[in-house]
Amino acid sequence: MLKEVLKILEDDARTTPEQIATMTGGSEDEVKKIIKKAEEEQVIFKYKTLVDWDKVGDEHVWSLIEVRIAPQRDVGFDSIAERIYRFPQARTVYLVSGTYDLAVIILGKTMNEIADFVTKKIAPIEGVQGTTTHFLLKRYKEDGEILEGGEDNKRQPVVL
Repeated sequence: MLKEVLKILEDDARTTPEQIATMTGGSEDEVKKIIKKAEEEQVIFKYKTLVDWDKVGDEHVWSLIEVRIAPQRDVGFDSIAERIYRFPQARTVYLVSGTYDLAVIILGKTMNEIADFVTKKIAPIEGVQGTTTHFLLKRYKEDGEILEGGEDNKRQPVVL
């Protein structure tokens, strides 16, 4: 039942224990215990709201930074990744396969702010061998949610 509860909360964190109990066939107390234990064990890290800030006039610039690094003895990539993920601008940091080692998603107010962050904070870190910055031009889907009018356009046109 744990996986069922987690999937429901992942889809909509506002789902109440009473609603989850109805959906899973469990009791509300059982669901509350599962959630509490998952929170204590950090299986559930955070409850999140996805906001389209552009619609309320608070525009942001998102970027994907590819970082190539030299792994360090005994810690591999972890030490440099930790230095990067400790910056508040770094929203997401992944170790990836391919040409680059880390994929870092950065949030800033302007392109210049992000460029300054990359050149002054990430690039000078010992072991960083190179970076490539990609600015996100449009978000179509995030965290499984279609962001811009995609739901309305699902229907195929009828041709007579």
